[in-house]
Amino acid sequence: MPYHPHAQPNFRNMVIRPMWMALKTALRTIPYIGSHPILAAHGESPAYHAQERQMIDKGTAERLGENHPSVGKKYAADRETSSLVPYIERPVTVMYPYERLEDLEPWLFVPGNFNGRIGVIWETCTACKACVRACPNSCVHMTSETRVNVLDTSQEGDEWHGYGGELEVGGFAARRNDVDNSDYDLMTAHDAVSQEYDFGSVIDISGDTATVRWDGGGMEEVPSDGLVPAEVDIVSGRIDIGRCMFCGLCMEACPFESYFMTNEYDGMSGYTREDLWMDADRTRLLPSVHQERVDSELAKRAEKEKNKRAKAKAKAEA
Repeated sequence: MPYHPHAQPNFRNMVIRPMWMALKTALRTIPYIGSHPILAAHGESPAYHAQERQMIDKGTAERLGENHPSVGKKYAADRETSSLVPYIERPVTVMYPYERLEDLEPWLFVPGNFNGRIGVIWETCTACKACVRACPNSCVHMTSETRVNVLDTSQEGDEWHGYGGELEVGGFAARRNDVDNSDYDLMTAHDAVSQEYDFGSVIDISGDTATVRWDGGGMEEVPSDGLVPAEVDIVSGRIDIGRCMFCGLCMEACPFESYFMTNEYDGMSGYTREDLWMDADRTRLLPSVHQERVDSELAKRAEKEKNKRAKAKAKAEA
């Protein structure tokens, strides 16, 4: 996972920035001086102190309903207890989830080795259940997931292209859609990452055309070269974050490096235990996020498939 720009080991980040952080933090604790615009936090204008802000977002307000105590309530951005005497007995607790650490103090960030929400590259998962056996809290569960195998993710012209499966009548097919996940940020994501494939059942194959009944409804004849085989496989699809202690044993036990502990600390709260049951779409990581691990697994499986086909061909010729 790429590190935050502020985490790069250089003279500026290891010497200059910490000194400026300490000085700026000290100055902001001084009444009136701390309100100077140059010391303002990110997004606060013109100053940091005595700035009221509606902390709950519109989507959350609609989900909670009008009668929830958090709806319509305003919080001071610097958590001041009084507008008259704002510098006495000021609490320091960040009002999560209505405040985020990075929004209040822009120089702070989550370390790269922080164990946050679990993310899984389902394209490389083989359902070996090593993660299930390794989990001490039994919070990893198996479920079925329609997915594209990593051998079928390679594009035409790639070194390992052509070692995947083939379209079959009665099987499943996938087609790349127009979803753009280039702006998806694992560190701050609340929602499930959008699926980059449309899935459907293959009804008939005639020449270079396949008839597909899409899961979203409707039947369509599409060129076969625009489709890749898909499969419904058993994967470690549901993770109960409410029971997880973020030990990372599932990540260490995975022999295919499909499991990752992301930097996301946000978006892992809810008002019921069911809100903490994260299905496969909530834990999905895009292969492009950890492309080096995906390429490594793809090469390993393709080499195995290549040797298997070579042995089958030699056996047939013998």
